[in-house]
Amino acid sequence: MSKVVKGESRGKKVKGSTSSAFSVTDSESNIWWFVFGAVLVLTFGTRFYKVTEPDHVCWDETHFGKMASWYINRTFFFDVHPPLGKMLIALSGYMTGYDGSFAFSNPGDKYTDVNYVGMRVFCTLLGAAIVPFCFCTVWEMTQSLTAAAISASLILFDIGTLTLTQYILLDPILLFFVMGSVMGMAKFNSYSDQSFSKPWWFWLTFTGIMLSCSICVKFVGLFIVVFVGLHTIYELWDILGDLTKPISYSVKHFLARALCLIVIPAMLYAFFFYIHLSLLNKSGHGDGFYSSAFQSQLKGNSLHNASMPRELAYGAVVTLKNQRTGGGYLHSHWHLYPQGVGARQQQITTYSHKDENNKWRVKKIDVEPEKNDPVQIVKHGDLIRLEHISTMRNLHSHDEVAPMSRKHYQVTGYGENGTGDANDVWQVLIVDGKKDEVVTTVSSRLRFLHFLQNCVLTATGAQLPKWAYEQQEVSCNPNLRDKNAVWNVEDNIFPKLPNVSFDVYAPSFLERFFESHAVMLQGNAGLKPKEGEVTSRPWQWPINYRGQFFSGQPYRIYLLGNPIIWWGNILFLLSFLLVFISSMICEQRGITISDPSFQERQQRLKNSGAWLFVGWFLHYVPFWFMGRVLYFHHYFPALLFSSMITGIVLTYILDTILLYVPERVKASVFHWVVGTILACTTYSFILFSPLAYGMAGPLANDPNSTMYSLKWMESWEF
Repeated sequence: MSKVVKGESRGKKVKGSTSSAFSVTDSESNIWWFVFGAVLVLTFGTRFYKVTEPDHVCWDETHFGKMASWYINRTFFFDVHPPLGKMLIALSGYMTGYDGSFAFSNPGDKYTDVNYVGMRVFCTLLGAAIVPFCFCTVWEMTQSLTAAAISASLILFDIGTLTLTQYILLDPILLFFVMGSVMGMAKFNSYSDQSFSKPWWFWLTFTGIMLSCSICVKFVGLFIVVFVGLHTIYELWDILGDLTKPISYSVKHFLARALCLIVIPAMLYAFFFYIHLSLLNKSGHGDGFYSSAFQSQLKGNSLHNASMPRELAYGAVVTLKNQRTGGGYLHSHWHLYPQGVGARQQQITTYSHKDENNKWRVKKIDVEPEKNDPVQIVKHGDLIRLEHISTMRNLHSHDEVAPMSRKHYQVTGYGENGTGDANDVWQVLIVDGKKDEVVTTVSSRLRFLHFLQNCVLTATGAQLPKWAYEQQEVSCNPNLRDKNAVWNVEDNIFPKLPNVSFDVYAPSFLERFFESHAVMLQGNAGLKPKEGEVTSRPWQWPINYRGQFFSGQPYRIYLLGNPIIWWGNILFLLSFLLVFISSMICEQRGITISDPSFQERQQRLKNSGAWLFVGWFLHYVPFWFMGRVLYFHHYFPALLFSSMITGIVLTYILDTILLYVPERVKASVFHWVVGTILACTTYSFILFSPLAYGMAGPLANDPNSTMYSLKWMESWEF
């Protein structure tokens, strides 16, 4: 009843082939390779065209180029993303002659005498690979050359994907590993009837490696891990239901997947962090986000190879570091709280960087220290004052509301030349301490209890406004168990006591590994938009509501999806749901097509579309529940899945239509429809290609602009 059209797979299996491999004639094999070759040529032609332009820093190249420089120079830094993507960028730069000397200070900075091309080409190469990966994935899942070609063309001719994968960014690397994970899963599944063969083990291990790399580029790589995990559970459940095999067979499958999809990726992930922490062994701007013990391992840090008194004495000059993840140093400066923000006294904040304004002197409550005073050690339960070294004002709290945390009391700097009042008195309490227990450097976990207000000194983590230079709030919390009210002495300057080496505090690799994750996750959750920065919400992404400038005048680059493809993807996502539901109803009612080959092919398309829909859902819906700042480019992993769904749904609908087309015109109709689809995507790519390859002249809202006719939505800013 239905005949397989030219270019599609046939219904019979080859002897000895895998369960998903259908027999093809030599002619059809030649067509497959011709189409795949065309995809490769067009991909690399479109991706590497003008890859060196513009020859200045574009958008987030200022971040990731700078981080590549820090890797090459082995300078430690803090970033909210895991290290693999940045290490790969640094490696590509190092191997192509970049010496790590360029500052990458601001977007628009010229690459004068800078060998940046190697890093651009590397990122572009990985970004280009997602198109053939997509082709192979859809082919393995559906055995449909039409679906594979259409899906690949939707990614190939998408202007947004092209733009995002041509620069020194993490996104092309993330998309490469995400798409590689899906392809690995599809290839592995194609060897399901050759369990434990060499190709079976290869693709299972390949998938695990891709998963590990995905999550080690960005934490959103977790979504692809969940996707492959769900598919693996489904496979294992199916194997368990095969009553022709003993239970030991199911156990072997489980152990193989546990090894290749859990154990090996976890070890590889930890190994990447080992390289990261070994490479970055010099002190840098990000030191202050980490604990004192962590910092002691960084060359050039004041704590590296440092020696200082083990015990804290009255008269010592100290810095106090908050022990909340990523906590800063207790800090003050000459500036006052503004009118209407509590008492107009000196600001107290936490600051994440080393600074002279982080230093405090420990004093008794009623006696000023003298040079010849005998040494007296600070103990658990002592009443003290803390005098800010630079401004000579005391740490102070009173019955005024804190600037951000309205249930807390305000903390200020008060007094003149160290003389204040009774509200400057704090009681030192060692967490779980005992009477007369000595306060020690780094290791003692301390709370500072205000003697009159009965509240504890707390770093809330709330960011203060510009009047406090966007540093973090310090308050006094009546909740004495606040987990953010724990501090430690980091620097301890007191010449009268003997020094001990900081090596005694050296953390193990695992301690540094877990601390790195705690700091990254907290930093990720706390990301806020910078002033004037364009952010977006998830509802805007699928409809291509607003793009993002990568480069301004005179050579404008604008990240925006190809509207024909993106709006088509929305239509076919909805169509897939309708097709899936209607086919289930037909199945339930016993309405079937008599041709078994056609039925099998349609079932493969539906099953493939269903899993890809799960992938799209996992890569898109979680963003609706995130509190952190979001950007347009976060949608692109989901776009890969929606594009593959579109290719599959179009093929499914086309196959169904061809059932009712007379045999003599079936091939013509097929070629006309597929040709029209490819022509539309190609033409729309040509129309919008200046967004990726560079625009000059007036903006599109000017009638004299060459892009005037393409401004289809008011929210587009190109």
